[in-house]
Amino acid sequence: MTQTQRSGARPGSTAPTIAPGSALAALRSARSRSRRRVGLVGAVLAAAVVLAFLATVSLGDYPIPPGDLLTSLVGAGPARVEFVVTRLRLPRALAGLAVGAALGLAGALFQRLLRNPLASPDVIGVGAGASAAAVTAFTLFGLSGAGVSAAAVIGAAGTATLIVVLARRGGPGGGLQGVRFVLIGVGIGSALLAVVSWLMTTASLTTAQQTLLWLTGSLNGVTWAATTPLLVAVAVLVPLALVAARALPRLELGDEAAAALGLPVERARLALLAVGVLLVAAAVAVAGPVSFVALVSGPVAARLAGPGRGSLPHAALVGALLVLAADLIARHLLGDVPLPVGVVTGVVGAPYLLWLLARSRTRGAT
Repeated sequence: MTQTQRSGARPGSTAPTIAPGSALAALRSARSRSRRRVGLVGAVLAAAVVLAFLATVSLGDYPIPPGDLLTSLVGAGPARVEFVVTRLRLPRALAGLAVGAALGLAGALFQRLLRNPLASPDVIGVGAGASAAAVTAFTLFGLSGAGVSAAAVIGAAGTATLIVVLARRGGPGGGLQGVRFVLIGVGIGSALLAVVSWLMTTASLTTAQQTLLWLTGSLNGVTWAATTPLLVAVAVLVPLALVAARALPRLELGDEAAAALGLPVERARLALLAVGVLLVAAAVAVAGPVSFVALVSGPVAARLAGPGRGSLPHAALVGALLVLAADLIARHLLGDVPLPVGVVTGVVGAPYLLWLLARSRTRGAT
């Protein structure tokens, strides 16, 4: 039997072959296009964040021209303009930038780690844990500032620990299942929100009003005293998150494959969870549980930049852009009274969540 007959090709015809060199060239070309896409999308998102940040600082009852704004940011502007920029608007703009970046990055970390688009901190109960602890701190104990921030961190960490313990497959030595983690988190989050509701009913009218505003997610009244610790926390946690995220490609292969590749699976997973929880706690301590930012940012970044590790910085940029844009809309486009930023993000995120649930149900049916 001839080679042609063994290969199944007709006599006289030439079987198609792919040269190794051309395949390698195609692979390099695809990688080059992917890198260009990631870089271009990152540059566009960064430029949009900068524009939204400058608009947040310049727009208001006292509009500030671009020239005066830039000179004030470097400390060389008129005294009145400098006061408005540095004392009133800059803390709020920086807080919005940091809160959005923290929530966006944390949401992408949770979603990729648990391989579930619903595994967002505000869905699985981590945000509710931070909220319940913070509300307890300033309704029952009258704490504020650093005390509330510490309570939010403790609440988020304690809630995440409880969810991890309950979600382990087959007892303490087992791994985590994404769906089980989400379902347990939703249940615990609902219980914690019930605790928050009870605290509000027992608090004074003034405290209840302040609590309700904070629970909606708001940047109103943010000062340097709250913004500075948030900026420090984000500056430390974001690089740590990006370093810890190097383990994600191997974790996404499954626990057994990741362990075979030499990855300490449990340690890597716990490091990613810890960084994500701390990012959420830092954001919630300042602005409250700004809804749906963590849920939306990761998928949007993945669609823009493509899946993979490169989408994590893009998720932080998407989160920052979403919070800054929502704050602009809440302050200037929805009436004379500035609304909490969480109202606008909720309007954007709720339809996305419904669409995500409908798509998951359709896929399950097929």
